[in-house]
Amino acid sequence: MKLTFEQTVIVMPAFNEEECVADVVTEVLAALPGVLCLVVSDGSTDATAARAQAAGAVVVTLPFNLGVGAAMRVGFRYALDNGYQNVVQIDSDGQHNPAEVPFLLAELKEADLVLGARFAGAGTYSVRGPRRWAMTFLASILSRLVKSQLTDTTSGFRASGPKAVAIFAKHYPAEYLGDTIETLVIAARAGCTVKQVPVAMRPRAGGTPSHNPFKAGAYLARAFLALLFALMRPATLVHSERTVA
Repeated sequence: MKLTFEQTVIVMPAFNEEECVADVVTEVLAALPGVLCLVVSDGSTDATAARAQAAGAVVVTLPFNLGVGAAMRVGFRYALDNGYQNVVQIDSDGQHNPAEVPFLLAELKEADLVLGARFAGAGTYSVRGPRRWAMTFLASILSRLVKSQLTDTTSGFRASGPKAVAIFAKHYPAEYLGDTIETLVIAARAGCTVKQVPVAMRPRAGGTPSHNPFKAGAYLARAFLALLFALMRPATLVHSERTVA
């Protein structure tokens, strides 16, 4: 059956991405006819919001830079309030290929949350050193937690179905790495089914990378702390979602 995109919101968190956000929005709308593209300008001080809107996106502007998690919660809240079933997160820097979104959405027939995995056999993207060690460790722990084999738990290319959208609109974490690691803990505790599909990453189309190679050691430590805090937090917040779903 051919996929349609009218019930899907593409959410693009964007912080000072004026160089490439318009091109990414244009590509999204061309690749996914009927989809709504929502750009959350996360405290940008450049022309990100104006260029995204001119390219055809719906734009929400946050007054301060609050991080990807806060921007994504805005996107989930928008989708829930406006009757959309699915939310797909895409980076505003051009690294995620909108043509691969249908592969993620197809898996939502059997899953509540689908990750686009960079280390699952597609593309040539690679990470070395402490950051890679952290990703491998996180994948092994979180795979057990969600009862599904995962290789890329920090991927920001992911699709959420109706159950996950309802949960994340209320409980999406805003802390550093919470938008990736803790969301999987929340999904597991709420009884969500999590899967992954292989995707190929592309080079940034512009702007400045959010991760500095010299901060790999800090990334390793913060990744472990993010997982620890996620597991230590009480699960009562999402138990009601499991009961209602």
